[in-house]
Amino acid sequence: MGIFDWKHWVVILVVVVLVFGTKKLKNLGTDVGESIKGFKKAMNDDEKPAEPTVTPAQPVPPVQPQASVNQPHTIDVQAQKVEEPIRKDV
Repeated sequence: MGIFDWKHWVVILVVVVLVFGTKKLKNLGTDVGESIKGFKKAMNDDEKPAEPTVTPAQPVPPVQPQASVNQPHTIDVQAQKVEEPIRKDV
């Protein structure tokens, strides 16, 4: 007679029914079942490929670059190391 004997499970079931009542256990079972169905549905929705988007009938003409204040400016410089003489009077 081990810990997982069927008699032990019957006693545990009777105690759970007495503590929670059959109505709460029924609601709990319904809630768990609905959450599992929702989870399965969400998993199946993720596996389906996304529907293709509608493309416009006429292509949009490319935008010509314009000189603007908002465009970044690049400054081309080369860094040089400057050695300063060591001052001894400090």
